[in-house]
Amino acid sequence: MITVVIASRLREDRLDYLTAMHASLTRQSVPWEAVIALDGASPDRLPAPLAQDARVRTLSLPRPAGAACARNLALNHVRTPYTNWADDDDEFTDDAMAVRLNTLESTGVGWCAGWSEDHYPDGSTTLWRCPTPPGRHEAGDVWTYWKSPADTIPIGPTTILARTDLVRAAPMGGLVQGEDYCAALGVTALARGILLPVPVYRYRKWNGQMTAQVGYDQLELAAREHAWAYGRSLRSVLHGEDLLGSANP
Repeated sequence: MITVVIASRLREDRLDYLTAMHASLTRQSVPWEAVIALDGASPDRLPAPLAQDARVRTLSLPRPAGAACARNLALNHVRTPYTNWADDDDEFTDDAMAVRLNTLESTGVGWCAGWSEDHYPDGSTTLWRCPTPPGRHEAGDVWTYWKSPADTIPIGPTTILARTDLVRAAPMGGLVQGEDYCAALGVTALARGILLPVPVYRYRKWNGQMTAQVGYDQLELAAREHAWAYGRSLRSVLHGEDLLGSANP
């Protein structure tokens, strides 16, 4: 029913975390697959639990292409009705797939998301409630909860389980960072969905995470401005609005 798409360079300091991500998938109670885009990495480095799991498939890219490109190319190999993005150093909660899949199947909306937890090295977690409030949201509404590019993004991209056709219509943006902001805004602009007030994803906080890397802040505001403007423009087009003045006839 669900494919989890992950991009990874199989860096040594991330292999144990990738194994933990896989372990969190094995605890899910609904059928799933995973497609791991190996971004210039050799499949020989894939941890044994993943290499031995028939539900895990790999896409080997001949050279590093960046997370956005790797994830988008992995979409070519998705063969299930629903798709979820994930990072190679994070984890899903045990009921993450079932609670969102049940909501999608029972309501017919295009996407279902939840809250996330920051996961610290000592094993503790803190809950992050995204600015978008729980409940049902019409197409394009999620962007309205992102008041300014400098503010916190309105919804967690990796907390979204969505119809695969929607994900293909609104894949990762062509950015070196913040590409997932575009993906989240695109999917939520194209279809109505539901945000559940439960944590479904654990975002690992450690010194190897992307947001902790040297130089990350140099492009972050520009990436946010691009994603914010993308969401604004996409919403306006779909709602028949004219950002320069009057509404379209």
